[in-house]
Amino acid sequence: MQTEITLIAAFVTGLLGSVHCVGMCGGIVGTLSMGIKSPRRPLPFLLLYNTGRLSSYILAGLLVASLSSITSDVFTQNTQQIGAWLSGLFMIMLGLYIAGWWKLLSILEKVGARFWRYLQPYGNKLLPVASYPQAFMLGVLWGWLPCGMVYAMLVFALSSQDTLQGGLIMLAFGLGTLPTLLLLGTAATKVRKFIHQPIVRQSAGALIILFGIYNLIGPDAHAHHQMNSGHSQQHQH
Repeated sequence: MQTEITLIAAFVTGLLGSVHCVGMCGGIVGTLSMGIKSPRRPLPFLLLYNTGRLSSYILAGLLVASLSSITSDVFTQNTQQIGAWLSGLFMIMLGLYIAGWWKLLSILEKVGARFWRYLQPYGNKLLPVASYPQAFMLGVLWGWLPCGMVYAMLVFALSSQDTLQGGLIMLAFGLGTLPTLLLLGTAATKVRKFIHQPIVRQSAGALIILFGIYNLIGPDAHAHHQMNSGHSQQHQH
């Protein structure tokens, strides 16, 4: 049950956080759409861009979760609880970031931008897009674009300490961002007009903050429940 709740939280965070994608990736989606040099309709290309993007998210989730599972064996049994606290804090920072109340995560984006400089030239070589494989590979590169929202969710995946679950968390998150980014490729003006309203971004940010608070409180509540269960079993004996 906890796994299902985690995946739902990741999906909803992606769905709510995708208001950030309008500013972060809206221009990219427009460039990709205009860069299609084919008589075919753009939707299959947009789907392939996003399939490639989600593939990169899954790979990143698998990598960070596998690293955390190794460290949990090496260090202490409290690593999972610490990871949950960290993911809660990062989700709160993500909510503040999306709402425009605190831009701390932009520091991580600046750090990631240094890495992105090495990948960007490969993306430029794939434009204009004339084939489906090109669209997919461009999406794979797009998945490594520096983004505070992705970094926050990678911390969430890291806290799972399970390689497969880490990949699933990033997949669920990516699927949550998909509707907005697909709409940006087909109805960009209307989507931008709606999402640029401060109340929309602030509401989304506030809900993500609530997810983060739940993640902070959850480990303590779970540990307290286990302690009480242990005591009750002792009394029964």
